[in-house]
Amino acid sequence: MRSKRAGPARFADEESQPTHMKGTTGGPRLPLLRQLVGDRHGLGAAARSKRSAELKPRTAIADRVVDSICPYCAVGCGQKVYVKDEKVTQIEGDEASPISRGHLCPKGSASLQLVTSPSRETKVKYRRSYGTEWEELPLERAMDMIADRLIAVRGETWQHEDENGDVVNRTLGFAHLGGATLDNEENYLIKKFFSAMGAVQIENQARI
Repeated sequence: MRSKRAGPARFADEESQPTHMKGTTGGPRLPLLRQLVGDRHGLGAAARSKRSAELKPRTAIADRVVDSICPYCAVGCGQKVYVKDEKVTQIEGDEASPISRGHLCPKGSASLQLVTSPSRETKVKYRRSYGTEWEELPLERAMDMIADRLIAVRGETWQHEDENGDVVNRTLGFAHLGGATLDNEENYLIKKFFSAMGAVQIENQARI
């Protein structure tokens, strides 16, 4: 008589196993049974299947790999951008980066969505004052509207002298707040431009 504490039945070969136990890697089909039979930690055969054995990473089919920097924050983690047929297929951390050494945060790991997401906006959206709907504008028109309004506000709020009579040549009518994705060159030009325009409040979210 077989003991109640005995382990699962063993079979001489896979052909002699019941149908529900036959696997694709020389063992039982059910992962739990495979684990009990010979992979108690679930690190190998218990987690293996025919489908998983045939899977290949998206990085293996890339035509080329482009070195890049993660655009999310000012840390500057290195990225490897994998390209297939001139389309980005995967983004991984760059192990050669002295900053991140191959690691990416959740945002950096998901930055592939920046170029592949179907909800990505590719046109300028504008909503008029008291408007209830967004309008699509050409980029050139939107840039002209921004420039016209900036010049108009500067003229309306320009201060040559303060209340004490000291020359200040400034405007408090607008400010600039930069983002962490701006690089050093962009920040230099922004600071130089808005200082020349007389702005006082010039700040960057990442303080670089």
